[in-house]
Amino acid sequence: MPPPPDQAVTDRPAPPTQQSTPPAAPPAADSAPPPAPRDLSEALQQRMERYQSAAAQAKGQGEERKTRMHQRIVKQYQDAIRAHKAGRAVNLSELPVPPGFPPIQGTEGSAGDQSIMGVLETAMKLANQDEDEEEGEGGEGGVKPAARPAVVRPVGTAQARTPPQHPQPRGPPAGGAVPVGQGSAKANTKLQSKAQQQLDFLEGRKRQLMQAALRSKQKNDLEGAKQHLRHAKGMDPLIQAASGGLPVDISKVPAAPVNEEDFVLVQKRGVQVSHRAAEQYSNLMELLKQQHEKCMSYSKQFTHLGNVSETSRFERMAEECKKHMEILKHAHGKGYPVPKFHHEERTFNVIKIFPNLTNSDMILTVMKGINLPAPQGVSSSELNAFVQFEFAFPSSEEAQRDRTSTVKNTNSPEFNEKFKLIINRSHRAFKRVVQSKGIKLEVFHKGGLFKTDRVVGSAQLKLDNLENKCEIREIIEVLDGRKPTGGRLDVAVQIREPLGGQQLESVTEKWVVIDPLTLPPVAVPTPKPKSNPVKDVNSREAYKFHSLSLLNYDKERAERKIVEYKRAQRELPRDLLQSHREVSQRIQWQRNQLERAEPGPQREYEAVLDRLAQGLGDSVKRFSSEGNREAAKDALYRLRLVESEMQNLRRKRPA
Repeated sequence: MPPPPDQAVTDRPAPPTQQSTPPAAPPAADSAPPPAPRDLSEALQQRMERYQSAAAQAKGQGEERKTRMHQRIVKQYQDAIRAHKAGRAVNLSELPVPPGFPPIQGTEGSAGDQSIMGVLETAMKLANQDEDEEEGEGGEGGVKPAARPAVVRPVGTAQARTPPQHPQPRGPPAGGAVPVGQGSAKANTKLQSKAQQQLDFLEGRKRQLMQAALRSKQKNDLEGAKQHLRHAKGMDPLIQAASGGLPVDISKVPAAPVNEEDFVLVQKRGVQVSHRAAEQYSNLMELLKQQHEKCMSYSKQFTHLGNVSETSRFERMAEECKKHMEILKHAHGKGYPVPKFHHEERTFNVIKIFPNLTNSDMILTVMKGINLPAPQGVSSSELNAFVQFEFAFPSSEEAQRDRTSTVKNTNSPEFNEKFKLIINRSHRAFKRVVQSKGIKLEVFHKGGLFKTDRVVGSAQLKLDNLENKCEIREIIEVLDGRKPTGGRLDVAVQIREPLGGQQLESVTEKWVVIDPLTLPPVAVPTPKPKSNPVKDVNSREAYKFHSLSLLNYDKERAERKIVEYKRAQRELPRDLLQSHREVSQRIQWQRNQLERAEPGPQREYEAVLDRLAQGLGDSVKRFSSEGNREAAKDALYRLRLVESEMQNLRRKRPA
């Protein structure tokens, strides 16, 4: 029988060139099928011993990351064995199963959702522990090699497969060549800068997807959790390719999920914030949210183009915005004064692109006419003008034509009409139209009864600038043949991106940066008077009690409008954002007032609901008698919300 492994290393060291036969202990344990366990305790013990053997083997080969992973799994099994011996329930779906082992009896028929959630939670725990250990090792400097234990390996096998961890060469290799073992290690740990950026980006995106899956699971959204988990698992082949230094198409990477809770200010119970401070907090949070959305939008554009460095840059800026949001939320939750902040001018290159357009779309916009000529016998104030255009693609016979509506009695009409044209960027006929013909526009005076429409002038919009721009806006002159008429047309053309490539432009914006050093070390909440609790309810004159159901209804309507604006890629109106912010603050304030369980606010709240119900009932009758069905339906729906709220309030009232 071979000696134990510890005696084999100390008593009889193997020479470097010895090709001895492998020992029977660890490899036999890996290849032999496990005997059938008698009970659950023995099954857990068998699997733990297999992972202990795998950890020892990985340590002998110098694979530290794999060693730490197996050791963490061993610790999971140790905890499970202790829990089983103590009589507590053990979630077997969370325990990884080693290769060659059948599932433990009782887990074969477990639901798919539970197994997915078990894998998810286990993966998140391992990832977080691995990050913590790597940060700790990086911060301790030279402690890592010194604290490393001596390698214990069987005679002949591990040394024959892997080079020693600390070689002592007598001299440098000839010609400055690097030994094979060291060269491969350096190639794996020190990638080129672009490849390293690519790898960091992919690992960060996988982390974001795993965190989003965990959030969805905590909200009982199993479908969302499974989708995020599938996306995260799909990142593994990309990460493996990037680790080997291979280029990866990052345009196929899933977008980073956004957590809406990061943008919500939550005030803790018993903490008072003045109305002015609450408004300042909301304005700051809104600015930081806009900055974050802008960073993510630019990041998506560069991801679509496969530009790793710029994508990583905007991802870092987005993370910086989230850190500032956390500072703001912490200060708001503790009742601190508004943190100091400053503006910085930040310049960065962005890609001018219209993401809502496809490569086969071109949008022609006829804005307005300026001092258009009138035909003979018609004064300028009697001109009834419309514009007709012709785009000679795919051919002159099959040209795309359309016209605006007629604007009467003015020579400076405003049309503001958009027309969608179909293009083929790679077609030879389209390139010929862009370079030579452009779009022909004609201005007409609309004739009356038994009178034909009369042409008063024409104009030509050149499209050659689309080679390096994705938007053209020009004020072109209206001609009568070749004779200027003094009239002009304001028109614009948009395509997704320039025909000749990307359009980069330098943008300088004011960036809000919050200074974390301005936060006080101790929270100073506003003192609450105890002698007159009713007075504390009315201490903030800006808000009065209202129906929480109606406030939530108004908030949901505002959020639906915001979503519609974002889908249409349109700028959000300030009054919509202000109303949404105001309703959210009012809901938060009223809940804080009602959570005090004092009789004064409760009585006032019930009286407000009674008045609202009576007023809404009168509104339903009035709108119905006037024939205004939509207003009557809305008032009736609000009345039912208030009545339901009153019933819930009566049920919660102590008998």
